[in-house]
Amino acid sequence: MQNSQLFDIFLQLGGSFLIDTAIFSAKLAHIKAFVFDWDGVFNNGSKTEAGSPYSEVDSMGINLLRFGHWLQTGNLPTTAIMTGENNQPAFYLAKRERFQAVYFKFANKTTAFQHFLATHNLQAHEVCFCFDDVIDLSVAALCGLRVLVRRDASPLFVQYVKNQQLADYQTANTGGNFAVREVAELLLGVLGKYEKAVLKRQNFDTDYQNYLALRNSQVPQFFTVQQEQILEITNN
Repeated sequence: MQNSQLFDIFLQLGGSFLIDTAIFSAKLAHIKAFVFDWDGVFNNGSKTEAGSPYSEVDSMGINLLRFGHWLQTGNLPTTAIMTGENNQPAFYLAKRERFQAVYFKFANKTTAFQHFLATHNLQAHEVCFCFDDVIDLSVAALCGLRVLVRRDASPLFVQYVKNQQLADYQTANTGGNFAVREVAELLLGVLGKYEKAVLKRQNFDTDYQNYLALRNSQVPQFFTVQQEQILEITNN
């Protein structure tokens, strides 16, 4: 599928490209890491004592995206969650899917982001960030590729993000309606690896098994901040 056809599919879905699609593709070519906010991205932002949930649909999307990136580059992308709250479902997903890091209870996410870059030897332009709200903007301003998850209740916020050029794509779907899967499929499609990744996962072939072994060898790290010090937490 040509990229023009691919972009049309997501435009017809209701997504919005906030930069030229050729520039979007060029930015993605430099990406080595995928960072996700949690509340409002994996869910609609509602929370109980157990935290806020995620969907297996979104989880599969991230797995396929990581696999497609591995097929494209030969390297496993660094994947992380960065949240201002304590979300046990986020810890569970990160451990199960072997994300490399979770940063939680950071009121200033820039602090977490700079630590993330230094820990994984990354540059800010090599990070794709998926976010939804004000607390995320300081990180969005730094990242190479930024995806804003749609929320119809925040029209002024969306306009602010657009005016300040803090996002490159706005999803058609909301956080409670599989927005992460939309993002994953878009990025996989732009990489030109969607069909190959799906076919190899479908057949559980040697490439997928090799990727899975590498993915599962990752040991997630969990970080929080206390008295302005970043601490690694080992009992999540």
